[in-house]
Amino acid sequence: MSFPFTAVVGMDDLRLALLLNAVSPAVGGVLVRGEKGTAKSTSVRALAAVLPPVGVVAGCRFGCDPAAPDPACPDGPHEAGAAARTRPARLVELPVGAAEDRLVGSLDLERALTEGVKAYEPGLLAAAHRGVLYVDEVNLLHDHLVDLLLDAAALGTAYVEREGVSVRHAARFLLVGTMNPEEGELRPQLLDRFGLTVEVAAPRDPAVRAEVVRRRFASDADPAGFAAEWAAEETALAARIADARARLPRVVLSDAALRQVTAVCAAFDVDGLRADLVTARAAIAHAAWCGREEVTEDDVRVAARLALPHRRRRNPFDAPGLDDETLDQALADSRPDDDPEPPDDDSGGPDGGGPDGGGTDGGGPDGGGPDGGGNPGIGGNTYGSDPGTQVKDPLPGDGEVAGEPTTAPRGEGGGHADAAPAREQAAVAPADPFRTRRLEVPGIGAGAAGRRSRARAERGRVVGSTRPEGTVTKLHLPGTVLAAAPHQRARGRRGPGLVVERDDLRQAVLEGREGNLVLFVVDASGSMGARSRMAAVKGAVLSLLLDAYQRRDKVGLITFRGDAAELALPPTWSVEAAAARLTGLPTGGRTPLAAGLLEAHRTLARERVRDPRRRPLLVVVTDGRATGARGGDHLGEARRAAGLLADVAGVVVDCESGPVRLGLAASLGAALGARTMRLEELGADQLAGVVRDSRAA
Repeated sequence: MSFPFTAVVGMDDLRLALLLNAVSPAVGGVLVRGEKGTAKSTSVRALAAVLPPVGVVAGCRFGCDPAAPDPACPDGPHEAGAAARTRPARLVELPVGAAEDRLVGSLDLERALTEGVKAYEPGLLAAAHRGVLYVDEVNLLHDHLVDLLLDAAALGTAYVEREGVSVRHAARFLLVGTMNPEEGELRPQLLDRFGLTVEVAAPRDPAVRAEVVRRRFASDADPAGFAAEWAAEETALAARIADARARLPRVVLSDAALRQVTAVCAAFDVDGLRADLVTARAAIAHAAWCGREEVTEDDVRVAARLALPHRRRRNPFDAPGLDDETLDQALADSRPDDDPEPPDDDSGGPDGGGPDGGGTDGGGPDGGGPDGGGNPGIGGNTYGSDPGTQVKDPLPGDGEVAGEPTTAPRGEGGGHADAAPAREQAAVAPADPFRTRRLEVPGIGAGAAGRRSRARAERGRVVGSTRPEGTVTKLHLPGTVLAAAPHQRARGRRGPGLVVERDDLRQAVLEGREGNLVLFVVDASGSMGARSRMAAVKGAVLSLLLDAYQRRDKVGLITFRGDAAELALPPTWSVEAAAARLTGLPTGGRTPLAAGLLEAHRTLARERVRDPRRRPLLVVVTDGRATGARGGDHLGEARRAAGLLADVAGVVVDCESGPVRLGLAASLGAALGARTMRLEELGADQLAGVVRDSRAA
């Protein structure tokens, strides 16, 4: 190990959360959120060195406990008094791009069909049993793997089903995940499975940063010597964890402490009762860690700070966090009348990992995200942009007057092309989001798993079979039988069994759903600000962003107004960042529609190189007008730019309102080969819509 657990600097809350789970795995794991380069992965990997060793049945591939072996273990049953051995606790890493068979294990289907034996190879869930299962970038994990993790975490058992062959084994593990919120949020079901959550950020103190760099240099120069330098402290820490584990069964959670736990959870209006259970278990573990045999108010406070922030979110645009005043009030209201006030010093224990040690309610120096802004995924200058691509935060216009109406420029669709530009209007708040209808890309893709468009997938309904290119993972039994049946006489079949050879095997072809790249091109010109239209437009785009989050899409945002278009947000997983840019978007000026479409063409061309399998969906939000500072055929330029995007599935959201309509958005939709929809037609109460391109129209 090149960087010992005790050498991580400035991570008090992360360290405490990991230690509480080491003391009591029943707490339910840890989710570590934070900006890149904050030693999230390093801290988690260092945990394995201080976990107590485990006893296992000798020769058991599933890590059965000799004192209580699993009666249904595939390598069992294990006899009483079976040989045992002791090994270190394992930390098993699940790669984001892992296949299902790598996670749950795989069967040798050829031997199962030809020899009639269950030849099973355990997967990562078996390896992580009684240890730690670590998922880096857990928010990017494919949905089908998330479902398997949810099942195993809830049941403590992994199931493998392959065409009538069933294997099950115990899979109880400590789930630890790390993620960068800029790349997107977790599904609510998986988020709730993590017992504790921690927000981390790089230290702002130059002396602390210098110490981190100094230790990293020392580790790189002499890994063995560096580890030896910290070996004594790690040994002491491991002994303290073992001592706390031994004390854990003796810790008492009194009725008064339990009332405090439930009062805090009720005060923060969390869903379900899992929060109460996790908070109570974390409070008990904290008491054991601090050497106490009864849960105190300080233990409840620390546990609530770690267990509740991620359970308070009502939608993906809410920033996780915990209000200190609400927490203090809930604890005070549940305190018996004769109890004295708690001391001002509420450090979480002798290790300094208390509630104020690292700001679990925010993660940044100001109690918000890494930049103190509440959500670490909002407010930066770049989100996965290309080198050389300048991305600016939306800034209010110079000299703008809040609430001052703007006038639409005149020219094509509006009047004189060289008219003076309208004054910029301050950013307006979006209207309330609503549930939108599903927009799909036509055809069948092969992109990453998601919930939008039809695609060939690893999970879904069986639509056919094909010859396998490698190992068969999803056997199509009817196809295999049909392929083998004509050759039975030639192969000398004599008995009732079917003679099957390797060339007869067929792989099932499954159809599911994929995630797409949804690129929004939003008109922010003066004509959009007329008659308070922009609030409704922002509300509609915000609703589509929420839909993209739920369907596991990447999103990008282009705006155009004045004299140019701007890539406000390069394609990213973070819909929160897109929502923040959209909310702060001012309006005003002319309508450079052609510039917006050309910027979309350039952005999609770059994304095709990066991720050629992810199909794009273009959403243009405009009234269809096109104006510029000089005379010219601006609508003609826009139509020519639209021709470059004719092979991209898209939809034009027509924002034109009023009794007189020019129908310019419909003309743009025809040039794009895209469907045109009115703003009010986006609601989910309308019939589901499939986006048509020029070839599928």
